[in-house]
Amino acid sequence: MISVDTFRKLALAFPEATEEPHFEKTSFRVKKKIFATYDAVKNRACVKLSASEQDIFTSSHPLVIFPLDNKWGKQGWTLIELSKVKKELFAATLTAAYREVAPVKLAQSVK
Repeated sequence: MISVDTFRKLALAFPEATEEPHFEKTSFRVKKKIFATYDAVKNRACVKLSASEQDIFTSSHPLVIFPLDNKWGKQGWTLIELSKVKKELFAATLTAAYREVAPVKLAQSVK
């Protein structure tokens, strides 16, 4: 299970990451681009993944990680059930999302 504090700590550890409001959610951004959001009502994260990473994460953990069921899901936006995900898996998906959105130099600085 991932708490909002853990989510925040992991997301803001990336270079130049910021936390900003996004409608009724909290977003985490790099260079003004969203790589993750937090929905407090549903206790879910939504992250931006490449098509291949989305396929890998969702096929390996379909009850925990799954694409949005609309056009945004086809663009890589992927939901994560924070009450079910293990910290290591969450950190891996969050890192993939950051690297997908960040400028090349920043993305390459994150392993």
